[in-house]
Amino acid sequence: MYRFVLTRQWVCLTLMALVLIPVMIKLGFWQYHRHEHRVAQNQLIEANLRAEPVAMTEVTSPGHRVPRADFWRAVTATGTYDTAHEVVVRLRTNNDDKVGFHVVTPLVLADGRVVLVNRGWVPGGDDPRAYPPVPAAPAGEVTVTGRLKADETSGGSGIKNRKGLPDRQVMLINSVQQAEYLGRPVLGGYLELDDPAAAAGGPETVADPDHDSIGAHMAYAVQWWLFASAVPVGWLVLVRREKRDREEAAAQAEAAEQEHATA
Repeated sequence: MYRFVLTRQWVCLTLMALVLIPVMIKLGFWQYHRHEHRVAQNQLIEANLRAEPVAMTEVTSPGHRVPRADFWRAVTATGTYDTAHEVVVRLRTNNDDKVGFHVVTPLVLADGRVVLVNRGWVPGGDDPRAYPPVPAAPAGEVTVTGRLKADETSGGSGIKNRKGLPDRQVMLINSVQQAEYLGRPVLGGYLELDDPAAAAGGPETVADPDHDSIGAHMAYAVQWWLFASAVPVGWLVLVRREKRDREEAAAQAEAAEQEHATA
């Protein structure tokens, strides 16, 4: 009755179903792990943003690679801005997705080491290769507080580190590159300023990272698992339909033969 499942057509269909089931299950777990990673990252961001600020010199040093556990950690630094070596970072967007520049100003500490401070976003002018109008940094000794960020790299950010840029313009915020430019030891990573807040006419403060949304990864995982469970159900439905169609065709053929014999 079910010998038709041994035909080439049905063998190929069955093999395809057997391949699809584990693939869909694996895709479901892939989305589930992405969901777990997003939840863990949101928890890390929230904990680090709410933590009491610590001196940046306590968590990083020249050449130090900031670990993920310290991303967005609240840090503070006291020093004097070196506006003569200020640079702007190209192709950065503000909170309204307008393209402009981030302003990175070296903060020289009492011991001569440097903290890179991302003071915020400024719009570009008509000429994208021209240095944009940048509000002056505060003079004298200042204490700043912000989020600790890791050095940007092309591999980690996807931003190509282009050469031949206009003077004092860069593509990435990188302490190693800025140490070569400044000729001073620069603490690994950089400080993304959030206090003091941007004054009127000053650079626009970079918004806190999103740590509320979790995306649709869990929904995608459930969908893939439902698809995987639907494959054997669909296979059984097709088998039963094929069996019914063959039985009906056989019954019609037998009836036709009997009618022909009677005639």
